[in-house]
Amino acid sequence: MIRALIERGTLHGGERLPATRELATQLGLNRATVSAAYSMLEQSGILLGHVGRGSFVAKDAAAAPQGTTPSLDWDSILSPLEFATLPAANIEINLASSRPAAANFPLGAFRRLTKEVIDSPEAENILQLGSPHGYAPLRRYLMDQAVSEGLARASDDLLMTNGCQQALDLIARMFFTSDGAHAGRPVALESPVYHGLLRVFARAGASVIPVPVDGDGMDPDALETALVRDRPRIVVVTPSFQNPMGTTLTLERRKRVVDLAQRSGTVLIENDIYSELRYRGKPLPTLKELDTTGNVILLRSYSKVSFPGLRVGWVIGPQPFIARLAESKQISDLHSDQLSQAVLLRFAQSGELARHLKQTRSAGLRRLEAALNACEKFLPKGSSFTRPDGGMCYWIELPAPLNAENVLPRAEKRGVSYLPGTLFSNRPAHRRGLRVSFGGLTPEQITSGIRLIAEAASEELAMLNSNARMEPMAAVV
Repeated sequence: MIRALIERGTLHGGERLPATRELATQLGLNRATVSAAYSMLEQSGILLGHVGRGSFVAKDAAAAPQGTTPSLDWDSILSPLEFATLPAANIEINLASSRPAAANFPLGAFRRLTKEVIDSPEAENILQLGSPHGYAPLRRYLMDQAVSEGLARASDDLLMTNGCQQALDLIARMFFTSDGAHAGRPVALESPVYHGLLRVFARAGASVIPVPVDGDGMDPDALETALVRDRPRIVVVTPSFQNPMGTTLTLERRKRVVDLAQRSGTVLIENDIYSELRYRGKPLPTLKELDTTGNVILLRSYSKVSFPGLRVGWVIGPQPFIARLAESKQISDLHSDQLSQAVLLRFAQSGELARHLKQTRSAGLRRLEAALNACEKFLPKGSSFTRPDGGMCYWIELPAPLNAENVLPRAEKRGVSYLPGTLFSNRPAHRRGLRVSFGGLTPEQITSGIRLIAEAASEELAMLNSNARMEPMAAVV
């Protein structure tokens, strides 16, 4: 939009643009989205940013060399881009990004095992085109593991994907855009829910039905209401250490969610990518273990427990479903990278994955305890927060009348970032909430980050209270 206004001459070189907060209010967008757009335009040389002064149109932004053909107006040709949330340039403590700590990667073992795979007689086949179902030895290994754990039965099959995100995208395409007839059909998602999951189904044309999440996970009473009222085609649940809340669905609720899906004939998708990251307490059975029909579809991934950049995930479900999913995947990318799959198979079979997981859980507990202790110590009165037993994130609810999106600029000035709660819903909701991701930081960084967020929240609260006291009282007549 801004680029088009400059090219049409509506905005001129040297002209100052509105502040990101002002423009976000005018357009009804998230401030972080506008900030990301400004940042991308600055990188393209179209805008110039001056600290303390704002953003300005570059003087030669609309100029084109004589005799050249004007470039296409891509902004008008393409649908609007949903910019990813980017932290400000001065961020030292990034509590916005949910990823494991790179410093804990066992790179020595990874280099050794990668060399073993490349030097093996199977290397020629690994580097050839493969099956859309994935690298056969890894599929057999994962399927045998799933059968021994009671996760899979004879009627199930397994498909490798480029992480869990691709699995969600393929499922959304299959259920809502494969023939166009089901666009607009409902899908029931947790609320708040991981923004990547939310966007996948929204872009597929599904009508998102939010089901509230509390300290014990998805509310089964609200789910039952949604199943009767909206008749969603599928329900997606992250039962363990849900992103962004960090909460875990209790055993009683797990049984009820499975029962509700069975009785309503709704497909239940279990997003089980965090359960291996349990730092305390006893593990709970998966929804697929509790299901007696064999119809629950299970998503898992190596991304959160080993090397996220390798993008290796998998789907376990009924054979007819997996066959259709494989067809969709073949159309999308032929198949997932086999070298990554072969290396991760060697990583698991060698025992290195188990050793890495043990260290990850130990370090994760220290991070989690630092995060929760910091909340107890620093957050302003009236705040609340979830208390997960694992995972990589948790949820803070600021006291009224605070808005986490408005507190964010104050936090960023202090060098810390987070994701405001409004990003985790398709509706105006969760304005006081924010997600804190602690998986990739040291306990010291986490403690400092929470303290700085608390300072920013207290400063915003003081300003709001001061403004409220200055409001003139209406005359009583």
